[in-house]
Amino acid sequence: MSVLIFADSFNGKIVKSAHEAVSYGSKIAKDKGTDAVVLTYGDIAEAELADLGKNGADKVLHCSSLNQMLPNNLLKLAEEAVASTNADIVIFSFDNTGKTIAPMLSAKLKAGLVPGVIDFPSSYEPFTIKKNVFSGKAFAEYTISTPTKIISLLPNSVPVNQVGAAAAVEAFNPNLADSRISIKEVKAKGGDGQILLAEAELVVSAGRGMKGPENWGIVEEIAKELGAGTACSRPVADIGWRPHHEHVGQTGFAIRPNLYIAIGISGAIQHLAGVNGSKVIVVINKDPEAPFFKAADYGIVGDAFEVLPRLLESVKKFKAAS
Repeated sequence: MSVLIFADSFNGKIVKSAHEAVSYGSKIAKDKGTDAVVLTYGDIAEAELADLGKNGADKVLHCSSLNQMLPNNLLKLAEEAVASTNADIVIFSFDNTGKTIAPMLSAKLKAGLVPGVIDFPSSYEPFTIKKNVFSGKAFAEYTISTPTKIISLLPNSVPVNQVGAAAAVEAFNPNLADSRISIKEVKAKGGDGQILLAEAELVVSAGRGMKGPENWGIVEEIAKELGAGTACSRPVADIGWRPHHEHVGQTGFAIRPNLYIAIGISGAIQHLAGVNGSKVIVVINKDPEAPFFKAADYGIVGDAFEVLPRLLESVKKFKAAS
């Protein structure tokens, strides 16, 4: 038996959520007295793969022949890896890949699946795991009784561990049937150096309180100074002020950054559902009755066009002094 962890990459680098999943899976493997095996694919340097051993991985299986996220091929790859490693626990990140492949693998293997878990199992016999329910307003514990168990880990739920040495890297290129889907063109969202929203530990978000897309420059500048990702409310994306991949909320991205700064966002329940897992929430709004203040750790009542220049100046001074 083993614990199999699927690790995603972006531009040849293992993403943060994958490092979290490997740290998480290695702890479970240690508890069970078995090996933590990582499965990944694409054009990734061997040194980058071996570094996963620092997160606790014992071995890394690398499929270099697959370079695109083709669901049928990734399903076949995961299925072959489960059989090859005799894995009884399979772990994904709760990201686009995990949301796509984990349910397909669950159906294929007739394995129980709990998506979006937030903690380590409270019990292995029976296998019991916790996740958020009701848009993060409550917790629920689920028991998986099937021989093979599949879970996906909500990003930013566990720390990244640095506990081991370099992992052994093995080529793993099973025969993958030709996919019925082909990718003709890939268009990157955002500019060079932009932080992926799903990977951002700090997020600066704004809403209709910014009054127009021409006023977003200072939001982007604050985000750049903080090393943060940028986000927006749904109305802002719907009217075309910002791209839809920045939309956070119940119908957009659900994020769990360490710091979420909300500027000119009233705080509708649909928006809160996507950000209430943030460790710290700072709200800037000129309306003292804005619902978002009830969910905030810190609040500033004031006009964004007066507050933001002072915030930017303070961030620059802090960086210069540190």
